[in-house]
Amino acid sequence: MKLLPINTQKRVNTEDSLGHGMDAVIMLAIFLLAGYGLDRLFGTMPIFMIVMTVVGSVGLFYKFKYSYSARMLQHEQEWRSTRSGHQHESQAAAAAARAAAESTAETAAASDPEAAA
Repeated sequence: MKLLPINTQKRVNTEDSLGHGMDAVIMLAIFLLAGYGLDRLFGTMPIFMIVMTVVGSVGLFYKFKYSYSARMLQHEQEWRSTRSGHQHESQAAAAAARAAAESTAETAAASDPEAAA
């Protein structure tokens, strides 16, 4: 039986949904365990667990919000550059069509002197 080669060069994309989900779970678990450790240290059982979980959740929300905003800004800039490129191409094509029409009219006028008179 031949085994398939494993691609060890492929990196995990954390921009997809699975990456965001794993990021959220791991970070919340870290903050929850840190809160549990602080509660055990100071003898205040649910206080630090709740506070650290809320702090971790708020931090994740802002991280996701800012990364989403940055990606949307990048997509918008790409869209605008593509859009402006198409507008420049269509303007150039329209100018070329006008020039061709003018040269065709000049050629027709030069070849038919009766029509020009």
